[in-house]
Amino acid sequence: MERLQYDRYGGPELVHLARYSLVAPKAEEVLVRVAAASINPLDWKLRRGDMKIFTGSKFPRGLGSDFAGTVEAVGPRVERFRPGDLVVGSVPMKQAGAFAPTVITSESYLVEKPGALTFGAAATLPIAGVTAWLALTRTTQLRRGQRLFINGALGAVGQAAIGIARHIGASIGGRVAPDSRQEAAKLGLDPILDYSDRIPDNLAHTFDVVFDCHGSLSFQDAERLVKTKGKVVHIAIDGAKMLKSMTSFTHKVLISNPTAENLQPVVDLAAAGILEIPIVRSVPLAESAALLAEIEGGLRLHGKAIITP
Repeated sequence: MERLQYDRYGGPELVHLARYSLVAPKAEEVLVRVAAASINPLDWKLRRGDMKIFTGSKFPRGLGSDFAGTVEAVGPRVERFRPGDLVVGSVPMKQAGAFAPTVITSESYLVEKPGALTFGAAATLPIAGVTAWLALTRTTQLRRGQRLFINGALGAVGQAAIGIARHIGASIGGRVAPDSRQEAAKLGLDPILDYSDRIPDNLAHTFDVVFDCHGSLSFQDAERLVKTKGKVVHIAIDGAKMLKSMTSFTHKVLISNPTAENLQPVVDLAAAGILEIPIVRSVPLAESAALLAEIEGGLRLHGKAIITP
């Protein structure tokens, strides 16, 4: 079998298909036949070495975190799954390897795939869906009747957040690319700004939660939008945002944690038709390296790209 992998940290040109084999799953691990895997910014951040303090220097390394598929084998201490079960989940950051026909992950990163979801739809959920879920239900505790502003509302995390916020009963505004205002209106966002707009006076300090999914919202603009006791959540994290989160009551940073406990409510919402992340590109494994490079290079997708091994 072949998977997408790299032999050292660096640029997208290092990614290639290579033969691989997996050992039997360990005590609490599950071997899954991958039906679909989805692309996340985390994939190229890991490949660049942005998190090598956590991932170490053992190579070659596989790519890919989020997937859905069928259980093929389980470790001796796995309790919740058996061969033949349909599952959705993620791979711990130090392992990766979901862009492949088979992958091994911990039982604690898997939940059952509902029959109402296709493999592709399920594979879009772990990182993007859990990021939105944690931001709105844990970090900020968004409540019915409150106002949410999403910067980057048409990306995967933004669209997951729209579904969750609508389910909670919050009103939703957002900022999108200049050519995407009509699409945002169809999703019910109001007000809608684009990235070239300044924050109008009538929106000053009117939102309970500001969720920066795009990473482009300045501290000044975020603080102009949010209420005095509101929260601003950042997921495109850098040193300045980390420092701000340590010195400010308002600003919080969030790193997704797609364990089964956090993933289950997201999958439940998706199965009920409440949360949906559109699939806008689907490619076979042989074409996935090129698509990854395109997205990393700035290709905008209003949803998710998936790989079908």
